[in-house]
Amino acid sequence: MGDEREPELNRAVLVPHLHGWRLYRRFFVLFLFAALAVAGFFISVMLGSVQIPLEEIWQAICGSTSGIHEQIIMNIRLPRTIVAALVGINLALSGAILQAIMKNPLADPHIIGISSGAGLMGILVMLVFPGYEYLVTPAAFVGAMGAAVCIYALAWKNGIRPVRIILAGVAVSAFLGAGISALMIFYSDRVHGALMWMVGGLAARSWPHVAIIYPYTILGVLLAFLGARQLNILQLGDEIAKGLGLRVELTRIVMTAIAAMLAASSVSVVGLLGFVGLIVPHAARLILGSDYRFLLPGAAILGAAVVMLSDTFARTAFAPTELPVGILMAVLGAPFFLFLLRREL
Repeated sequence: MGDEREPELNRAVLVPHLHGWRLYRRFFVLFLFAALAVAGFFISVMLGSVQIPLEEIWQAICGSTSGIHEQIIMNIRLPRTIVAALVGINLALSGAILQAIMKNPLADPHIIGISSGAGLMGILVMLVFPGYEYLVTPAAFVGAMGAAVCIYALAWKNGIRPVRIILAGVAVSAFLGAGISALMIFYSDRVHGALMWMVGGLAARSWPHVAIIYPYTILGVLLAFLGARQLNILQLGDEIAKGLGLRVELTRIVMTAIAAMLAASSVSVVGLLGFVGLIVPHAARLILGSDYRFLLPGAAILGAAVVMLSDTFARTAFAPTELPVGILMAVLGAPFFLFLLRREL
């Protein structure tokens, strides 16, 4: 796989600007992704137990209407949809970054254990220290970073190989998952609120959750986009990257921290929502190519659209029962992961 992508990656790193139809095509694809995200936004706000016309949605957002529909839009559906979009952006960017710095197309914050590290610390705060819920996000970040460091250390042996990262990630994820299960057994009287968080759900997400996640999204997006050129160089291999003047290990540490922050902020708000960071970057890469200057914004926009539309389907397809979106993403993501596993290994 590395040999097939090397010419494109060399052009992405060494040629500062794309010209002609290829540049226009990529901007057109980004426009289509944005249109899908806008459509997903309005579909998510429109559909539910009460279907609301599009014009009423627009009027409610502009503040020119009132009534029961306005209350449903502003207090229930709009914050939930915004949280879904931000979570999709964060997880897609986190997955795209991890795939570059670990040189592994199967890397994903959920699969390799980073989300499990965030989940363990989040559950620890929620169950053991329920009065300190404001510490869930920083605790999740510490857990995500700790898991990333463990995976990196276990996978290192005269360099990094994709198979070792996957195996180390699976082992770390299983170990952390056992810790989560133990906490839920020891604090079974408090476990009800944590169950939905474990499978990844957007039910009852409101404006305080938007306030928690959006600063991390803004910061993470800015830092990820600033690191696009470094991510392109990393894909060329360590020796070439060092020859181009890149401080490889420092870059990996910094970009891992950014990926962990993005994953941890999402986990702290919606729980262990898996496979978004695997599916979305691959879909964006197949369409846009491996140039991270275009792949990162494409993955972010497409991630927002995927999570918004998946959540809409999960809460309407089996109404009045609401299916947690994490279950739907696992149903979609597990076969996709097996397909990639057979192709890459």
